[in-house]
Amino acid sequence: MIVCGDDALAHRLAGELHEVYGEHVTLLVPVRPDAPRTPAARTGRALALFGRVTAAVIRTTGAPGTTAPQGTGAAGEPAGALHVVESSEADDRALTDAGVERAAALALVHEDDETNIRAALTARRLNPRLRLVIRLYNRKLGQHLETLLDQAAAVAEPGLDPQERDAATTVLSDVDTAAPGLAAAAVAGTSKVVQAGGLLLHAVERLPAPGAAPDPGLCTLALLSATTGDPAGCEGSERSGDAGPRLLPDDRTVAAATGRAAVTLEAVTAAGPPPAAARLAASALPVASLFSRRLRWSLAGAAAAVLALALASTFTTGDHPLHAAYLTLLDIFAIGDPAVGESTSRQVLQILAGFVGLLLLPVIVAALIEGLGTFRTATALRRPPRGLSGHVVLLGLGKVGTRVLARLRRLDIPVVCVESDPEARGIAVARRLRVPTVIGDVTEEGVLEAARIDRAHALLALTSVDITNLEAALSARAVSPGLRVVLRLYDDDFATAVFRTLRTAHPAALTRSRSVSHLAAPAFAGAMVGRQVLGAVPVERRVLLFAAVDVADHPLLEGLTVAESFHPGKWRVIALDGVGAKPGAGGAWRLEPDRVLKPEDRVVVAATRRGLAELLGRRGPRCDPPPPVNPARTGRG
Repeated sequence: MIVCGDDALAHRLAGELHEVYGEHVTLLVPVRPDAPRTPAARTGRALALFGRVTAAVIRTTGAPGTTAPQGTGAAGEPAGALHVVESSEADDRALTDAGVERAAALALVHEDDETNIRAALTARRLNPRLRLVIRLYNRKLGQHLETLLDQAAAVAEPGLDPQERDAATTVLSDVDTAAPGLAAAAVAGTSKVVQAGGLLLHAVERLPAPGAAPDPGLCTLALLSATTGDPAGCEGSERSGDAGPRLLPDDRTVAAATGRAAVTLEAVTAAGPPPAAARLAASALPVASLFSRRLRWSLAGAAAAVLALALASTFTTGDHPLHAAYLTLLDIFAIGDPAVGESTSRQVLQILAGFVGLLLLPVIVAALIEGLGTFRTATALRRPPRGLSGHVVLLGLGKVGTRVLARLRRLDIPVVCVESDPEARGIAVARRLRVPTVIGDVTEEGVLEAARIDRAHALLALTSVDITNLEAALSARAVSPGLRVVLRLYDDDFATAVFRTLRTAHPAALTRSRSVSHLAAPAFAGAMVGRQVLGAVPVERRVLLFAAVDVADHPLLEGLTVAESFHPGKWRVIALDGVGAKPGAGGAWRLEPDRVLKPEDRVVVAATRRGLAELLGRRGPRCDPPPPVNPARTGRG
């Protein structure tokens, strides 16, 4: 397995493949041209890199003057050895150095979409059978790229197995994978929705009645920790005999879990089209509030005066109502002939119409100015209303914050955004969705107060800087001690220290930490080992994966019933991928426990990380380790 990148996701993905799946991993790390090229410098960078990933065996790609740990030579290399290759870019030579021609899978997880696309096209040319997992933020471009690369593989290898072609290219977004978990952590009870191929999996957190077990009639995906709803409790920590969340429990465990919340699969339905941008922006232009209430009353009064004068002219002069109204409007706008020599009533009405015209002039001017201002502010950022309360303060409108913002608005949750960069990616989204936004540095005084943090329900600190998120949380807690706080933190040790400190200082407030790379890495790793990972549902600080698995020639699935294939704590068959599920007690999506899995079936499986590794590891022998890397071609700038 080759992982190409040098950010948090690349580090966690390398550790996931090594620790959970036991794979041979080569990490292709981009290095600056001015970086030191000495063997000692390369060894130090490798040790520092994998020190952030895992405490596994370290090898430095055979750089001169370095030594591998004892027992890690070519003949006695342990399973899952880690290698480092450094290069300024992922070009032909760098990918060849990493062993792409003999690799089983390549993950391209650079933060730049263009870099990943270039490397994917190069890798597909060098190895048409290579399984590609690409990180792209642009979802529409990702769909087209999947089709293009799969077609290229089919042309280069006409005899390639169609099942292998289905998994040949997988485009994932770490932001889309993590956004539901971040939104759910800020708003209690928010649903978790995963689009699995042609199905839509709808999972919710349910609190049972006091002293009762979770509803056994629903498919229980996980039992939450007993401390989940306790502000002073740590997610997944041992407390009162609670060993953290229980993923994929059996019916007996669910029946015995009285009083514990559960994540249950509520429904599996056909996936409809995603919400269009125009639908999200339907309320972008506030036509209903084009004019203020006072101005509307003024216009209504002027219209009533015109109508009264027209009726009076009709009754006094006997003129036709339409002609009388026409003459009245001419008099109001001062473009009618003077009523010289006409009846006294006509002259009086003309003078009154002139006064109404004088009164109507400032009203018309005010309407024009107010309407112009409304249209101009429709494309500008809104300020938080004074009476706003119970909202979520979202800090950071980068890639992660933008997707979380869109998800919160689809759930009709009030949001106030705070962003220091007026040109950030999510500013245009906030403007289109008419979300109140404060432009300013959160570390400065008055910024959080402008976002009405004192009346907010929760704070979502989603910037890419841990210290900024922490400072925002501390500032918010100083204003509102009982505020729910969700921090985006990469370092687990730092997150634990922050949690304990905030819990001690504010025992009555709920504090949670989430990491985008931690939530996304299992989905990327599952796609690399050869099956299409459809999505992931975060369960506290753990992740439950949904994958599509072919039943054919699978000893753990083929010929077994749905009940027999269920391994508590590891995996569970929940539906068929696509149409074919027969109606049962729970609807067309639910498979009967005695339904026998046939070779032609393709099932959707809910699995833990280690469960998915075990389920896929039974399919065949492990790939050969990568060949030794040429020492003369490593460590280039």
